[in-house]
Amino acid sequence: MNVPGDRHLLQRALSLVIAAAGGAVAASLGLPVAWLLGPVVAVSLASIAGLDTSLPSGLRTLAFFVLGIQAGSGVTPAVMEQIALWPISFAIQMLGVLAVVVATHAFLTRVLGWDRETALFSALPGALSFVLAAASETRADLTRIAVVQSVRLLFLIGALVPVLAWLEGGVVGDAARGTDGTVAEYALLFAVCGVTAGIGHLVRLPGGMMLGALIGSAILHGGEWVSVAIPPALSVPGLVLLGALIGSRLQGIDRGGMVRLLPAAIGSFAIGLAISAIAALAAVLALGISVGKVALAYAPGALEALTVLAYQFDVDPAYVAAHHVVRFVCIAMIVPLLARRVIRRGGAVSAPKNKVTGDSSVDGSEDRG
Repeated sequence: MNVPGDRHLLQRALSLVIAAAGGAVAASLGLPVAWLLGPVVAVSLASIAGLDTSLPSGLRTLAFFVLGIQAGSGVTPAVMEQIALWPISFAIQMLGVLAVVVATHAFLTRVLGWDRETALFSALPGALSFVLAAASETRADLTRIAVVQSVRLLFLIGALVPVLAWLEGGVVGDAARGTDGTVAEYALLFAVCGVTAGIGHLVRLPGGMMLGALIGSAILHGGEWVSVAIPPALSVPGLVLLGALIGSRLQGIDRGGMVRLLPAAIGSFAIGLAISAIAALAAVLALGISVGKVALAYAPGALEALTVLAYQFDVDPAYVAAHHVVRFVCIAMIVPLLARRVIRRGGAVSAPKNKVTGDSSVDGSEDRG
């Protein structure tokens, strides 16, 4: 009998049970986006408590695929008419991202006394896998970077969900889209999205499976070839899995160290949120785009989670996803350049210890934050 394998299987099953229970509790309390928010909180607490909350990569892939199709179903011909405004919105967004990096770096170095390398990689809003990979080639502290980035994401979701529920007047989800389509419609939807998701994965598009499926679904719904949404029997488990994945980011992080790093994480979160809000306000005033839509698009992190929230609140998931792809790609392109510049300043270095395993490897997980 393969006891270690059986134990690992039980741990993964327990993670799913915890996530589902968290969603059920949140739903019973009437919280917005309960099946995402509840699992995030429950699995985060389980991770902090020391449980193994990791999930199989196959489940991640399935969840992203289903949620990508769901998000794409929120695209309509009216949504596509606003694409002309996107380039200007991208420019405003990236100015905001630059301001977030500069201000957060200043806070971490001048107020908290962090070294420049660790502060720089901690200040970058999102793209955690790329940031950790690049930081591992420098003297930057990977633990500090991982904690600040992960806690910022958790706070971001916790703050945005109630704010959006207030701004948008509640959650829309699948209720406005209908799930009573024909077998032919669903067959076409899943076939096309399967192809586009596969292409997105092969070309290494950020969040490839989810964004690929979103693009296929958006084309079909925007062109009015199909008009159905993912049924709750598929979308709710997808939300639970996404919540579990977000909560599992805290797995393996030392609890005492996380407590000591909370001031840095909270301060970085507050700075990022405030500056992103200013940039969003500028976009709203300049372009006349709705507050909720810009808030989700300019929020500093989590491509998958924020795209799903855009769908749940019916605020143009294509616009939101496009902005997070632009942010992710820009950060992913600049991170290696920053790492090389840091190395040239400091000389040759050995890779820092990984926050979980204690070796110099970096886990480039599902994060597209």
